[in-house]
Formats: sequence, C-alpha cells, structure tokens
Amino acid sequence: MSHIVEATYENGVLKLAQALPLNDREKVRVTIERLGRGAHSVFDIRPISLGQVLRPLTRDDDVLGEMLEGRG
Repeated sequence: MSHIVEATYENGVLKLAQALPLNDREKVRVTIERLGRGAHSVFDIRPISLGQVLRPLTRDDDVLGEMLEGRG
C-alpha cells in the first residue's frame, strides 16, 4: 500500500505532517521535492549520445513498427 504525506526536514529529522500506519523498522521510500525553489526544465538534463544515425527519417517511416518487428 502506498501513502503520500508531506514532511519537512529540520536538524537532521524528517517531520511528517501526519502519522503513518507503519510498523517499527519498516522500510520507506522518500522522494525529495524542492518545492518553490524554481522550476526545472527538460533543458536542465545534460545531453547524451544515442549513437550514430543509421539513416535519415522520412515522413513515411514507421520507426515504432520497425522496432517492434526487430528491423532497423
């Protein structure tokens, strides 16, 4: 079961806005969101190389179909 609860981090302690139904020593996953500190954009991600272009694409190409059929 998944729960979403807001929390703040103060002096090394994560303070939840509300209690969760957790057992002692139960593992949890925490996602850090920097709310209100500026928007992020896809342009913030560093570019990577996917390799060389095998051939130029045209408007008639069915790239997804080729990938699913193992062609290309």
